[in-house]
Order: sequence, then C-alpha cells, then structure tokens
Amino acid sequence: MVTMKSPLRIFIEVSMKELIRGFRRQRIKWRNAFLLGSIMTTIVVLLHTPTFSIFSDDEETESSSSSPIYLNGSLHLNIHIVSEAKVESFPAALTTTPLVGKNSSSKFKPVVHEETETDVRRKRRKRKKRRKIKDDLILTDPPPAPRHVLSSSERHALSLPPKEALAFAKQEIQRAPEVVNDTELFGPVFRNLSVFKRSYELMELILKVYIYPDGEKPIFHQPHLNGIYASEGWFMKLMESNTQFVTKNPEKAHLFYMPYSVKQLQNAIFVPGSHNIKPLSIFLRDYVNMLSIKYPFWNRTHGSDHFLVACHDWGPYTVNEHPELRRNTIKALCNSDLSDGIFVLGRDVSLPETSIRNAGRPLRYIGNGNRVSQRPILAFFAGNLHGRVRPQLLKHWRNKDEDMKIYGPLPHNVARKMTYVQHMKSSKYCLCPMGYEVNSPRIVEAIYYECVPVVIADNFVLPFSEILDWSAFSVVVPEKDIPRLKEILLEIPMRRYLKMQSNVKMVQRHFLWSPKPRRYDVFHMILHSIWFNFLHQNQTSSSDHVPDS
Repeated sequence: MVTMKSPLRIFIEVSMKELIRGFRRQRIKWRNAFLLGSIMTTIVVLLHTPTFSIFSDDEETESSSSSPIYLNGSLHLNIHIVSEAKVESFPAALTTTPLVGKNSSSKFKPVVHEETETDVRRKRRKRKKRRKIKDDLILTDPPPAPRHVLSSSERHALSLPPKEALAFAKQEIQRAPEVVNDTELFGPVFRNLSVFKRSYELMELILKVYIYPDGEKPIFHQPHLNGIYASEGWFMKLMESNTQFVTKNPEKAHLFYMPYSVKQLQNAIFVPGSHNIKPLSIFLRDYVNMLSIKYPFWNRTHGSDHFLVACHDWGPYTVNEHPELRRNTIKALCNSDLSDGIFVLGRDVSLPETSIRNAGRPLRYIGNGNRVSQRPILAFFAGNLHGRVRPQLLKHWRNKDEDMKIYGPLPHNVARKMTYVQHMKSSKYCLCPMGYEVNSPRIVEAIYYECVPVVIADNFVLPFSEILDWSAFSVVVPEKDIPRLKEILLEIPMRRYLKMQSNVKMVQRHFLWSPKPRRYDVFHMILHSIWFNFLHQNQTSSSDHVPDS
C-alpha cells in the first residue's frame, strides 16, 4: 500500500533540497538561510508534539509511537497512547483535509476512516470483558504466602513412610504455635486458628493421595459440574488434575480416593419411578469388593484410609450394602444427617452443597451483595415446599409480616419486581430450612450474597464445623422455634448482626470453586477436613489427645 505524504512534508523536503543546492553553489544568502532554519526547526518541533501529530503522515506516526518524547526534560509522553486518548476525546481528528484545486468546485468533505474487521473484533472483546467483570465475582489475588522455611524435622518427615509421617503430623498439631494477627486468614471465623493453620501447613507438606484408576465413565472419572450436586464433581475434577497432592505410587499414599459420582450413578442405574435405590448400593458394593481383590490397600486397613465424596441426597444410602464401607471409610457428604446413623461425627466430613450454574465460569452470577443500609428485608425464603420444615415455615409466616418475605416458589408478579438473587442481596437474614434432607444450597448461596444464613435443620452437621465457628457468621434455629422466628432474629443486637455480616464476607473465600484452585478455597477446605478427621480418627484409636479445633 502506497503511503501518501502530507503537503507539509513535501514542502520541507523541497526546501531542504534547495538549501543544500545553495550551499553547494556557494551562493548563500545567510539571512535567508537562518530564517529558513528557524522555520524548519519550529516545524520539526510541532511535528513531534502530540497536539499536532494529526498533520504527520502514517509512516511517521508508526515510527514515533514506539519511542518516548520528553518535553522540557520532565514530562514523559508516549505518542501512541496520547494520540489514542486524543482521538477518543476528539472524533473530528479522525478526518483528513484533502487538497482542493483552484478550479475545483467540490466542497470540503471530511474523509472518515472505515472500521476494519480487526477493530470490530477488538470492540467485541472489550464488551465481553466488561460483561465478565459485571457478572463474575472478581477475586483479588491473595497476598503471597510468607515463605515457609522447613525445619530439620520437617525435612526429615518428607522421607518418612506414610505411618511415621502421620505420627509426626499428629505431634506437630498438638504443639501448634499460637497464631496472632495472621495476614492470610481471618481468625474470628475459626474455632482455633492456630490448630487449623498448622494442620493446613502439614497437609501441604506431607499429604499424598492415590486415586484408583479403575471404573468406567460416566460413573467414574467423569465429574458432573452443574447444579446443586456439583460439589462431588468439582472435587473429582480438581483432585484428578492435581499434581501437589496426588501420587502415582500407592505405597507412598496416606489416603486413597474412590473417584465415583453418586449423581452419575443415579443417572446410569436408577430406574425412574421404581423408588428403589438398592441397585446403586449393590453396584458400589461390587466396586469395593473388586478393589479389595485387585489391590492390597483396602484389606490392609479395612478401608479406614479410604474416602469418597458424594453430594447427592442418596450418597449416605449407597454405602449400606458394604459393612466396612459404611463403618470405616471417611465419607464427605452433603447429606450429613446424624439421625440416620450413617454419618459419624469426628470421622466423616460435611460437604458444602454449592449450586453451580455455569461449569465454565463457576464464579459467575454470585457475590457482590448490598451493603447493610440497602437490606430493608429482615428475613427471606423462597423455594419448593418439600420436607417437614418448609410447610411449617409458610404456615406461620407467609403473608403474616411485611418484614418476613416468606414464599413457596417465588411468584411471577414478585419476581418481575425483584428476582430471587435480589431478594437475597436485600435481606439481612436468609432462611435455609431443610427439604427432604438436611442439606440446602441456600446456606452457601446466602454466604455468596453476604446475607447471614439462618439454618433450620435439626441433626445437621454444618460444613467444615470441625474447623469453622459457625456461630460467628450464622444463626441456627431449632425446628420447634419456627413460630418464634422473628422474635429470635430481632433479639440479636445490631452490633452482633453487623459483626456476623462482616464475618460472612470474610468466610466467603472458603466456599468458592475456582477453575484453578487457590489456597484455602473450598477444594482445599474439603481435602483438609478429610485429612484432619483422618488424623483425628487415628488419634482417637490410639488414645492420643486430640487438640480442640
């Protein structure tokens, strides 16, 4: 493409040539030479000043955009950046002035540069980026963790066999140094920050997990990443892609993971309308028996160093056909109900039930709650009326009080004015009554939208309760006290509510799924609870004292 030179550039070149010819012929009019030199110096300065860069040709603009210009020895300008800012502020500068001949009758018409396909794509990317910033919960990068210098005993622990390494970890947790003013974690939301911090450090240092390669998809090794049962799928996905904790050598493993999905098991085996989930339990029994025949690791401990992760409501009931699986294995369950006799406090782990709408962007549509002054609703609930608790809640509070926005499924006329999420963001307390089972995704949703969760589910073990102090950021109301619900909430002093609401924001990071796991996020919290309870279980069996967490 031929680049057209501006008239000013042509004038400068012709003048320079004439001046050089005059010098060669030694017929120099020095007064004219100095005058012409002054004019040309002024023109060169103007050409390199951003305000006048519009008169330069394209070739000069490209060459000057990469080099910085210093004016008066202090102000640093970049021609390319300043030109872009000037063009955005003054669209008229995009026009060029064509030469008009004396005999030409055409009027002055600005020529506007047409938008190229590249410009269109760039604008689309910017729009998508703006939408992403608007829709996604933006997580600021945590401060870099202070470098942990390994002690001689820690370096020695890395070379120990699994049993001896676990014994070392138990002793270290018992002697956990006191943590004060930690820069990474917020102490008030933990039962014992010192114990958690030391336990987490040792998990990162020591823990190795062997993942059984057996089993065909979709039940095994194919995570289900959408919906309210996505916790089991996201843990499987992140665990199988992990390089820090996973080992290919089972002899070096401290824990053994059985990577199956109860949600996928239901989809593949359950016969709709049969009301019979026993075939799922038989399938899982046969799977464990196969592992015990093929590998020596199950029989070595009778499954006590094995764990499974199941978020589906049927997760606890799928282990009933295998006595050792039910009695010994560490079960990370969303349906952590003590009344069933399957979940064992101190050994099993309560798994948070998280509702994921977009598997590609799990942080989309969550977070960014309103400030306290913009939360006029005292308490809010909307949802289906299954189970024993929700009908009682509506019986006592639906259409009974303006401060209590209690619904069944959110009515269309209400949703048009304020969506479900907007209700959560505008409420001080978000009610989380149990459904058919004790677990509810509303607990984590309330945390996402910075609304203090009110848990109404007897016998429910709250997620990470061995580590987190739920009284610091939630309210637990017994089912029998539903008629006194408003009274209970109003009895909470405003100072305490403000503290709880602030703590909800601080604990939020521990319940977030990220495509690339971050320290202390929900993936690491689940793994830590399994590790912590495994140590707790071994300590109890060996009559060792377990530190209060």
